Amino acid sequence: MQFPQAEILVMARAPEAGRAKTRLIPALGDEGAASLHAFMVERLLTELSQAAIAPITLCCTPDVEHSFFHRCRDRYGVCLQQQQGSDLGERLQYALMTSLERKNISLVIGCDIPALGAEDIIAAFSALDRGGDAVISPVDDGGYALLGVRQVASELFTDIEWGSARVIGQTRQRLSSLGWHWQELRELWDVDRPEDLQRLASLDLPPKIAALVSARD
Repeated sequence: MQFPQAEILVMARAPEAGRAKTRLIPALGDEGAASLHAFMVERLLTELSQAAIAPITLCCTPDVEHSFFHRCRDRYGVCLQQQQGSDLGERLQYALMTSLERKNISLVIGCDIPALGAEDIIAAFSALDRGGDAVISPVDDGGYALLGVRQVASELFTDIEWGSARVIGQTRQRLSSLGWHWQELRELWDVDRPEDLQRLASLDLPPKIAALVSARD
């Protein structure tokens, strides 16, 4: 592996109908939204496991016993870890904190960023390996696709307006106030709302997923 003393943390919800990618349900239906979510998780794990950049831990909710997570573990060689926390900030902080007990640098990512690939992970780890305190990649809706750190500070995760367009700006302010040396990578986009499906449809998708997305109207 290129970065054996690093770890990739993938935040993922079990693809349960009616509970996964709920903001896409009006366009895709309960089953369709869950199927798309499962595809995006496995697409990401396929690329990252083949690239052999660093060990991968799938941070699971609602629990690690779901059959989908067991299949991911067996198919992609990832470790499973239960998400902990009452909101996204607490869950991110817990994932990174526990990872840094095992590794020197850690990177947390979402699973719904189609353009996120191995080159982005390598760029993030390279920045941290050169001594940076943090690295972040913004998403064009105001969030971020990845956050990599060498240490954890609660300021990065407390009183952030998660789910709003203010997340990346608030996180930049916190990084600056901490006095950390941090690098910002290229802007990406996620699949979170029905209007995001048009961009997703322009990608090279498996026939089943392409049919699902194209039938959204």
